[in-house]
Amino acid sequence: MADHKEYITCIEDQGTVNISEDVISAIAAAAVAEVDGVAGFASSFGLGKKGQSKGMKISIDGDSLQVDAFILLKYGAVISDEAKSVQKVISSGIEAMTGITPAAVNVHICGITFEKSGK
Repeated sequence: MADHKEYITCIEDQGTVNISEDVISAIAAAAVAEVDGVAGFASSFGLGKKGQSKGMKISIDGDSLQVDAFILLKYGAVISDEAKSVQKVISSGIEAMTGITPAAVNVHICGITFEKSGK
């Protein structure tokens, strides 16, 4: 049985545009990848099947959009600064590409990564 995908609908002059949660997740993931202190995304364990992709959870309720990002930071990154940067890039990226302003962008720091020592 195929997973049911949710869409957010934008009503335009000439019709409607339906944007899939997968598209929004891909936009958000691409934006997060540009933040220097982010090492990657946490595994999708515990996120549930619906609305997850690359450590992102997208929740659509009518025309309201909420994004949850589950990320790993590099050792030495200032957590509060990096979380604010992630919130900003996700919000501005989604707004720039879709015209939709997310109601909430929640950042979950799931771990810290360390550089491997080259012995």
